Amino acid sequence: MPNSILVTGAAGFIGMHVAQRLLAGGATVVGVDNLNSYYDPRLKQARLDELARHPGFRFEKVELADRNDVKRLFAADGFARVVHLAAQAGVRHSLVDPYPYADSNLMGFLNILEGCRHTGCQHLLYASSSSVYGANTRVPFQTTENVDHPLSLYGATKKANELMAHAYAHLFAMPATGLRFFTVYGPWGRPDMAMWLFADAILAGRPIRLFNQGNMRRDFTYIDDVATAVAKLVTHPAAPDPAWSGAAPDPSTSAAPWRIYNIGNSSPVNVPDVVGILERELGRKAQVELAPMQPGDVPETCADVSDLERAVGFRPATTIEEGVRRFVAWYRSYHGAAAAGGVKVTP
Repeated sequence: MPNSILVTGAAGFIGMHVAQRLLAGGATVVGVDNLNSYYDPRLKQARLDELARHPGFRFEKVELADRNDVKRLFAADGFARVVHLAAQAGVRHSLVDPYPYADSNLMGFLNILEGCRHTGCQHLLYASSSSVYGANTRVPFQTTENVDHPLSLYGATKKANELMAHAYAHLFAMPATGLRFFTVYGPWGRPDMAMWLFADAILAGRPIRLFNQGNMRRDFTYIDDVATAVAKLVTHPAAPDPAWSGAAPDPSTSAAPWRIYNIGNSSPVNVPDVVGILERELGRKAQVELAPMQPGDVPETCADVSDLERAVGFRPATTIEEGVRRFVAWYRSYHGAAAAGGVKVTP
């Protein structure tokens, strides 16, 4: 495992777990985050407290949309590897407050690209999203398909990140790997995501809203599987594809050192079935309300991860039943500790 790895969004859900996995592999990790209030910063601080237990971790509060902040960060350290996971998240939130998506996901990413370019980064990995598949309906989603019809601004910014990274890979021979995450869940998750929202509503006796009249399928991907995949890819920098042709371009590879991978479970689950698993683990019945499809949403996601398996020998290993069990155990423990401290964590 290479040393001196920058992990942006280290106080976030995926960022925390990836940093932990890299630290366990012997890397020194510099974690950065702006600790914004999109959801309760106390949860973000609690994640950082977990990371701070490891002597190889150092945290810096950085606003990635501020180019001077990012210049100072890279000038002070220089990083052989960068795992860029910071972003303004949330498909639905992008409908009501679009500007943070331009600041964080576009300008912030440009600043990271420039930092990598000027300090000789050997491999940039960056978070994309299953949202880039947008209006595509053929499942499983394959990285070899074009993704030119986003259904949300969030998805559009992630597609833009892939294009920006390709330009830098082509111009500056900078290896860049895009990671399309599919519905990640597990301990230390975000309170605005389905697993947390459902558990919170069931325990509080509030109704759960299931969109598209409950006819939704998601490729729920357990966080430990995600962290394992990212850690494997850190030491597998993107390389030019000698067979790539502009006459019949493969959207997942390039003549430049640029690559796209799906990181998913490849086993979509009906969302009402997930509610049922949560009911069993929590020991309570859910109140369910059926609602229409939401703007920007899609009825089904499913990742083809065969290229990821070929590249680094990775396959997801956690069933939805086991993943939900682990999430509920953590959820109960975390909220019990929070209640003892007089803290209520809210989205």
